[in-house]
Amino acid sequence: MPSSFFQPNFRTLDLNLLRVFDEVMAERSLTRAARNLSLTQPAVSNALRRLREALGDELVRRGGTGVEPTVRALALWPSVRDALRSLQASLAPGNFEPASATTTFVLAMADATAATLVPGLVQMAESDAPGVSLRVVPLTTRDPRALLEAAAADVAVGYFPAALADMTAREQAGEAVSFSHQRLYGGEYICVMRRKHPLASGRLTMDRYCNARHLLVSFSGRPWGFIDEALAALDRQRRVVLTVNQFFTAGRVVAHSNLLSVMPRHFVRETGMAQDLVLRKLPFDAPAVHVEALWHRRTQHSSAHQWLRQALAQVTSRSANP
Repeated sequence: MPSSFFQPNFRTLDLNLLRVFDEVMAERSLTRAARNLSLTQPAVSNALRRLREALGDELVRRGGTGVEPTVRALALWPSVRDALRSLQASLAPGNFEPASATTTFVLAMADATAATLVPGLVQMAESDAPGVSLRVVPLTTRDPRALLEAAAADVAVGYFPAALADMTAREQAGEAVSFSHQRLYGGEYICVMRRKHPLASGRLTMDRYCNARHLLVSFSGRPWGFIDEALAALDRQRRVVLTVNQFFTAGRVVAHSNLLSVMPRHFVRETGMAQDLVLRKLPFDAPAVHVEALWHRRTQHSSAHQWLRQALAQVTSRSANP
């Protein structure tokens, strides 16, 4: 019978086989998987054979220096890994003690967000969890789900409208969603220019805005963003002559040029350049900005990650709301 029609009996499935499957998929090697599980290689091979028979799929094939997964294995693995990690976290929910913990947390965020939140997080760690380390990595996308799926970050903080819309649509369609989120604060994007810019006085009309030269902050490096999408919906466009990936860099450039940029209003005060900049309301309706914390659900019940998310919420309530 073709594997696509095979119906495994979950009640009789040995769940230990899933641990072996997870390790083989992670290592792409029976030898390394056996070493990590403290098993012999024949024991790992036997476990895979039993899982193949239960699922009706070959799962992995020999290839190169290790094994290559089948399409079914690749589709199955994320669910198996998430379930195993969730079970592990649930069985040891109280193992994080802030005062004695030596955990390292990885946070992905833009410099504007980091400037707002990281000082407070450091103060909280020094006070409550002195052994905890924080590693902030650049946010290079408006959709960090792949980053979280690969466990390259524990939480991503930023403005993720497309990712959240896709998650909502999947949930409404009854699909499983592997990520959770929490709104931290709302903000407003405004037009920023140097104090003696020709547009610093007088009404900032749509024509004057679009005819100016612009600097775009783009995490991905693409020469367009949500402001350009909003303009396109009005059948208008601006001329972007410079793209950078940091708001702080944008502030420095704008303060010493005739370029316009768009920044979160609350970030301007963090740059130390507020006295050199003029803030103007955009001459069109831009989307509301909501800064969210986004994380993978495999960490949902981890006491360490719960502490991190609570710390973010507490710091936000003190310092991030404009």
